[in-house]
Amino acid sequence: MIETIQPNSLPDTELSTIDKLRMLLDITKTISRTLDLDEVLTLVMDTVGSLIPFDAAGIYLLNSSIINGEKQYSFKSKAIRGYHISFEMIEPRLKLGEGFIGYAAQTGKPLISPDVSQDERYFPARPNTKSEMVAPIISNDEVIGVFDLESDNLNAYDQDDLQILLLLASQVAIIIEKVELHKQLVENKRIQAQLEVARQVQLELLPPADPKLEGFDISAYIFPTEEVSGDYYDWVEMFEDQIGIVVADAVGKGIPAALLMSFLRASLRSCVQIGYAPHIAMSKVGNLLWDSVEANQFITAIYGILDATNRTFVFSNAGHNPPLLIKPNGEYRFVEYGDLPLGMFQNSHYHQHFIKFEESQVLVLYTDGITESANANGEEYGQDRFARRVLEGINLPAKELIDFVRKGVADFTERKFLDDDGTLFIVKAV
Repeated sequence: MIETIQPNSLPDTELSTIDKLRMLLDITKTISRTLDLDEVLTLVMDTVGSLIPFDAAGIYLLNSSIINGEKQYSFKSKAIRGYHISFEMIEPRLKLGEGFIGYAAQTGKPLISPDVSQDERYFPARPNTKSEMVAPIISNDEVIGVFDLESDNLNAYDQDDLQILLLLASQVAIIIEKVELHKQLVENKRIQAQLEVARQVQLELLPPADPKLEGFDISAYIFPTEEVSGDYYDWVEMFEDQIGIVVADAVGKGIPAALLMSFLRASLRSCVQIGYAPHIAMSKVGNLLWDSVEANQFITAIYGILDATNRTFVFSNAGHNPPLLIKPNGEYRFVEYGDLPLGMFQNSHYHQHFIKFEESQVLVLYTDGITESANANGEEYGQDRFARRVLEGINLPAKELIDFVRKGVADFTERKFLDDDGTLFIVKAV
């Protein structure tokens, strides 16, 4: 359907310079009071008709998109006057560099064409047009749109007209910048609210206190970053002399990672209630995750049973950092046994490993937020530095040892927060 929109009536008398400046000032005041882009563009279009004669005008914003791996541009009309409207006019099918609009968008330069019939750059969108003037709309040194005026008369525009059009184009750029900044502010607030929800979910999953088990001093803690990640630890009493222990790290951050941890907690606790051995529990949970989450989501975890009577820790490792086993005499080793992360593949099988505690031996479960913390030079804290730090404080109670290790990492990185959440779960045989 074709419809005709009439342009603003041309000024009956020549406006003085003072009048023109006053009108431009009014636009500026309006822009400072509103975040309504359409309202401002309508005002600009209504004002330009009183400042510069035209028979057709349009404000077109530049959009970019990736098609078949290639960045392509298109124009979207935001305010038009005086055209016989068709789809081609509402959304000009011009490539960057084509027509006067495409030229201004590509080069960032304005132009005046006194006779469009003599200009090979002209794209015939309107049969009555004799002369045309365009000005780029520039924000942060980047062209984001084009302001176009057309006249049915030859030589309709001069340099004074162009300066007014450029001023109006700059006002359009200002309102677009304001709208975008407001959107970013709203989005940042939404993200912060999401992160706070995720943080609360994460904290509520953690046990309220350290476990009490005869013959052992046990403590655990998560050192939070400034945003939420997927670190998690838990313990559950199985018998009077046994507790189940889990330390895990979900891929990703925010609510998705926190929800993965919630899923792991529920699934693993269900396996504990049934009485599955660690390697069976890991297989069950891995299959549940594989069925329930997207392909790029998985969890690394260590789950084991600490037995106070036999002084043993029987565990399975699903792609997690190797546990650190350390003696007071300075000997330490990382127990380098592990299988695939949970949820990565269907029907994954897990092995079971066995640690027999000697007197005063310390077992440390941790996440990579500790060992991969880096200083300003990009050097990571690393496993050996981590083990030596634990050895330095090995005579401290477990809770104090956690603080001692944290301080060592903080001194090394010279930062208050880790790059990623860091978790420590310390088991001391006493």
